[in-house]
Amino acid sequence: MFLAWKGDHSPHHVHVYRDGHLVVKWDLDNWLPMKGRATARILRLIKQLQEEGAL
Repeated sequence: MFLAWKGDHSPHHVHVYRDGHLVVKWDLDNWLPMKGRATARILRLIKQLQEEGAL
């Protein structure tokens, strides 16, 4: 599950959960993890969601 809030604190970021547990909190502005670790698949999905304007 990917969660992002438009009015959330800076930097612009997304929370990624699997089975109810946080996998990574990803900084979309600087393209760096804020917490946790992102797999190549997660990064690919984040990039795709950004390109589609979903994030």
